[in-house]
Amino acid sequence: MSLRGFSRFVLGYNLAVIVWGGFVRASGAGAGCGRHWPLCNGTVVPPSPTAATLIELTHRLTSGVALVLVVALFVACRRALPAGHPARSAALASLVLIVVEAAIGAGLVLFDLVGDDASAGRAVYMAVHLVNTFLLLAALALTTWWATGRPAVRWNVRAGRPLAIAAGGLLLVAATGAVTALGDTLFPAGSLAAGLRGDLDDGAHFLVRLRVIHPLLAVAVTGYLLALPQLTGTGRRGGAARKLGSAVSLLALGQLLVGAANVGLLAPLALQLVHLLLADLLWLALVWFGAAALAEPSPAAVPATLPAAVGSGAR
Repeated sequence: MSLRGFSRFVLGYNLAVIVWGGFVRASGAGAGCGRHWPLCNGTVVPPSPTAATLIELTHRLTSGVALVLVVALFVACRRALPAGHPARSAALASLVLIVVEAAIGAGLVLFDLVGDDASAGRAVYMAVHLVNTFLLLAALALTTWWATGRPAVRWNVRAGRPLAIAAGGLLLVAATGAVTALGDTLFPAGSLAAGLRGDLDDGAHFLVRLRVIHPLLAVAVTGYLLALPQLTGTGRRGGAARKLGSAVSLLALGQLLVGAANVGLLAPLALQLVHLLLADLLWLALVWFGAAALAEPSPAAVPATLPAAVGSGAR
């Protein structure tokens, strides 16, 4: 398998592991192995495991394979690419971030931040966990992008500043989404009206009252993402940046619709997983859009008499 194909496989596999991790949380199976890590209920293979144990054990095994694959990708990039190649740096970042990801996952179990725990510590931990997951996906996405021969980025304020704001906004939405998903799992609403009353009730648990923040932020960030191609100056260009900008807009709108359905249908498990998958895909599209936009010449730096230079920068 070529480095290009292998990097894509590693990215796709990690995406699947992340969605399965969402299923572990939403199904309440995070305590399936008790407070034991890396063992499961004190053994390697627990006898007569429950469904929760099998779900959690599967997540640990697939996460372990993901770590091995990222190590292999790092080695492959080191061997196949010259020193200073951007894909080598991205692969190194992927390796560091997946080790951090494993440590965070272990901490959830060892600190007993699973099951029915509704502490503020768990909420913060879940938010940090998802932000690190997004950073890992970004590093893997850039490894794949640059392993295919795409040019390295060249920072310019015109495109870089709105991209940084968009990335920060999306990370904030993701972090609040993790807290909201935790609240939906631990304190499911019996009806939409009951859920809205709980969101506004000063006596409700803080996880319930915080649920209103995520959709408000999501609407605001979606509006910004829709304007991003114009803000970065890529809206009138061709090539990869324009296509990826359109993908960001479509995924942002789709994610907003799924989020609204999630609220209206009281967050069914299957729809939560679709919501998580779309969030991951939107983040990947934004990362690739940023890489493409910053690889092209800044509009102010391109002479008006050479319009062909704009299109060649995305190749």
